[in-house]
Amino acid sequence: MTRYTVKQLADLARISVRTLHHYDDIGLLKPAYLGTNGYRYYEQPQLYRLQQILMYREFGLALDEISGLVDAADFDVASSLRRHRERLVERLQHQQALLRVIDDTLARLDGDNSMQDSGLYNWQSPAKQAEYEAWLAERYGPQAHDWIASSRKRMDGFSEGDRQAAMDRLKAIETDLVDAFQRGLKSDSETIEPLLMAHRNWVAHMWNSPCPPGAYVILADMYAGHPDFVARFDSLAQGFCNWLVAAMKAHAERAGEAVAED
Repeated sequence: MTRYTVKQLADLARISVRTLHHYDDIGLLKPAYLGTNGYRYYEQPQLYRLQQILMYREFGLALDEISGLVDAADFDVASSLRRHRERLVERLQHQQALLRVIDDTLARLDGDNSMQDSGLYNWQSPAKQAEYEAWLAERYGPQAHDWIASSRKRMDGFSEGDRQAAMDRLKAIETDLVDAFQRGLKSDSETIEPLLMAHRNWVAHMWNSPCPPGAYVILADMYAGHPDFVARFDSLAQGFCNWLVAAMKAHAERAGEAVAED
């Protein structure tokens, strides 16, 4: 088994020898053993533990908080790494969103007026998600918690490829719906029925549960009732949100009638 001295591990981990000494002094990272020469020696378990310590430091945790985590009875390196990965993916997505907003704002300052005012704040997705969930719970009661939990469970099971594929599918569906709206098709036209069915199936896929007509109506009301949703849909085409909400309700009514006839 490979072993490292303090100096070797410090060089490997790109930290100072003093830091490793400090971690030893406070009991956060003890060496595997002390040699007869008095040197500290570290082996693989200590390397993994040091990696966790440095990752938690990267996320801003204090040393006493880190100690509580890595010394917990149920601590598992693999599970911890998965959580680190999830947190890092969220951070990267947040930074990518912020970068897009910066680019769009610079374009706006250069005279491109396609960016809506609401777009100035589109990177704030984590806070917005909490806001939406609180709004849903207040408006629709306990059943909203079931929707949120189901949706979260579904998303947690997605790979990055799955997430991108789902978003690409939604973009294609919305592009078709916007095209129908801009071509002047009425919101209750049966011509757009396949598009709405595709949208409802997408919603069911994301919920990981069926989206019955009644739930689809509630979703339409949610779109119409929250200013951020209105701004988002109207950024695709002015007036599109009202048309989409009416189309969803017309589709739900037809679907409800079909279920009743069966």
